[in-house]
Amino acid sequence: MPELLCDPTAFADAPLLVDAIGLQEHLPHRFEMALLHGIVHHDRDERMAVGFHDAKPTDFWVRGHVPGRPVMPGVVMVEIMAQLSGWLASFELDAEEGKFFGFGGIDHVRFRGTVQPGERMLLASRVKRLRRSMGTFETQGYVGDKLVVEGEVLGIML
Repeated sequence: MPELLCDPTAFADAPLLVDAIGLQEHLPHRFEMALLHGIVHHDRDERMAVGFHDAKPTDFWVRGHVPGRPVMPGVVMVEIMAQLSGWLASFELDAEEGKFFGFGGIDHVRFRGTVQPGERMLLASRVKRLRRSMGTFETQGYVGDKLVVEGEVLGIML
């Protein structure tokens, strides 16, 4: 089992630092693709952030992804990890007007559990390497105290 980037139980009742409106100042995602719902921790010295996604019974994937026992698709988990990493990168880089740090790839991804409607997926992202036009982020997602996904997100300036 990998070393955890954070103790997810320490953030279970953490106060909201950034809400959906605040996220829109740093991320271009809107409507059903605004999958990162909030930030509960941001440490600029450690270059790390913790955010969350609240899975709802009305989410777009619920009806068709394993009817009768809906589980969040892995690609959705990965997208949320990428959004948190992009949000984190926005504090590290000065993007030109109209540009943002977008999803460029993922390595070493492992799915270790599921996310179901009604559950909160807490996510942690930490800068591993960052240059002006690309970066790599260590990311993990948790439900309760259980690691459900991990991977290395590659971001690029778009």
